[in-house]
Amino acid sequence: MHAMRETTPSLRRVKQGYTAGARSLASRSVTGLARTRVTPNALTAAGVSLCLAAAVLVPFASRNEILVYWLAALVFVVGSVLDILDGALARAGGKSTPFGAFLDSTTDRVGEGAVLAAIAFAFARDGNEAAVALTVAAVAGSFLVPYTRARAEALGLRGDVGLGSRAERVVVITAGLVLAPWGILQWALALLAATAWLTVGQRILHVHKQLSESRESTERFHGPS
Repeated sequence: MHAMRETTPSLRRVKQGYTAGARSLASRSVTGLARTRVTPNALTAAGVSLCLAAAVLVPFASRNEILVYWLAALVFVVGSVLDILDGALARAGGKSTPFGAFLDSTTDRVGEGAVLAAIAFAFARDGNEAAVALTVAAVAGSFLVPYTRARAEALGLRGDVGLGSRAERVVVITAGLVLAPWGILQWALALLAATAWLTVGQRILHVHKQLSESRESTERFHGPS
């Protein structure tokens, strides 16, 4: 337990470091784009469209695994990058809107869910029931990760702990698609499911801890009732 308490802050610092670096890179990338008429919502639409295109490609992998899986991985990662840049463009160009943020969050789930559904379909067609179950677990966990954060923030609490956030999921799915011809995809989904559910558990415990600390602080301030 002591080792876990020491490791968690270290992992949090690592995540904060590469998250800040990615945001800085994204901001620099859209500096010129911010002066054009391209809107964040246009990037959002392009991103989810590419993710849906990747989902359409996956079931055809049986015809040429390396070509199709690698093409699907490329299309998916480009679509996901556009999903990152839309937020950076909104901040850089002063074009942030509540609807844009809502649309971005929603289309993230649509694109990711479509690709995972396509992967589950491919596994089901091949009769790989264990891999289908892993994919379903990955989908459920991946959807719960942003939900737990949103619910925590609705309570005025932090809910961004854990390593199973959107960026990490994109990396795992992309790597799984690239290595799919060598049978790695189902293991990538196992990793995705494990990290997603671990993150959900971390966020639940983190919210519980914050609420407990808030209640104890209130009791110390007001005294016992």
